[in-house]
Amino acid sequence: MTLTNAHISLFIPNLDGGGAERITLNLAEGFAQRGLRVDLVLARAEGAYLNKVPSNVRLINLRARSPVFLFKTLALKRYLHQEQPDFILSGLDIVSAATWAKRLAGSSTQVIICVHTNLTQQFRDKPQFILGQLRAFLVRQFYPWADKILAVSQGVAESVAAIANLSVDEVGVIYNPVVTADFYDKSRRPVEHPWFQANQPPVILGVGRLVKQKDFATLIRAFAQVRRQRPVRLVILGDVDEREPTVKPQLEALIQELNVENDVLLPGFVDNPYAYMAKASLFVLSSIYEGLPTVLIEALAAGTSVVSTNCESGPVEILENGKYGKLVPIEDANALAEAINHALDHPLSSDLLQARADIFTMDKVIDQYLQVFEDLNHKRVA
Repeated sequence: MTLTNAHISLFIPNLDGGGAERITLNLAEGFAQRGLRVDLVLARAEGAYLNKVPSNVRLINLRARSPVFLFKTLALKRYLHQEQPDFILSGLDIVSAATWAKRLAGSSTQVIICVHTNLTQQFRDKPQFILGQLRAFLVRQFYPWADKILAVSQGVAESVAAIANLSVDEVGVIYNPVVTADFYDKSRRPVEHPWFQANQPPVILGVGRLVKQKDFATLIRAFAQVRRQRPVRLVILGDVDEREPTVKPQLEALIQELNVENDVLLPGFVDNPYAYMAKASLFVLSSIYEGLPTVLIEALAAGTSVVSTNCESGPVEILENGKYGKLVPIEDANALAEAINHALDHPLSSDLLQARADIFTMDKVIDQYLQVFEDLNHKRVA
């Protein structure tokens, strides 16, 4: 096998409208553009991004029934036995289904586990303590079975290494391929909503699923403080997560309580958030934890000033300790409001922000993945 004819599979539960799913699609497209044979393997072929699978990528639907872990593992075993891809990149795979499937299939496929979020924080965030402990146990026991573990930031690498009892040097770090070839074309497209037209008050933008992790409640509270001082509006793009259906009504109740319902918009999922980013006055990330927040990088690439919580993990690396946008403590509405006011008064140069986003371009990241494939291939041959 040489990389010129390598068969690459990317395995993910579904294509719900989240950052990890978007990154997986970007990787699939990037590998296919380099002439590799690419399969996108889904436990279930569903989600908001299902219509975005590139035409040169083969979609494999495992049609996993419940319990999903069991049936997706067995279906993936059959896939690996039949197709024998050279590498499989497994994302959002806490239970390590890919390593189990490889062993059950007796396959020579090399498994690369891609960790997209800070696992320590994610497990701590689970409402049932025992569930978080069980997931940590699974990571500790079965992630070391992988041929390679990759993290999307140094903070994520440190987290997964600690949980899996590995040296941090054993976990590779490759930033996400966020800035694609069509990003700038999409960012220049119009936004029809009247708030984004000329001679309107500044718009603050948040983007992400409506889940506890994103802590849009703190953003709304901070916005209410800013709104008392100046004309400004808030738009939060993102869909309801079926696992946390109460978050949206809670946010709507908070908006009513703070009397800012005329200046806050929750339009749900939009197909092209980049156009909104480019036309917003400020992008704000309010998360309690992340891995490498895609939306923060996209806002930089759009040339829009940003403010972010200094959450684990990713923002401090993306913004270089505050050089490219102010960092504030998590769950601190007062600090966030102060940072928003400062950023609105002192926006950073679009050229400076876009130059920072250059390290997250597709070509640079795909080159790093290809080097990982080369290294693993040499190790197997040796």
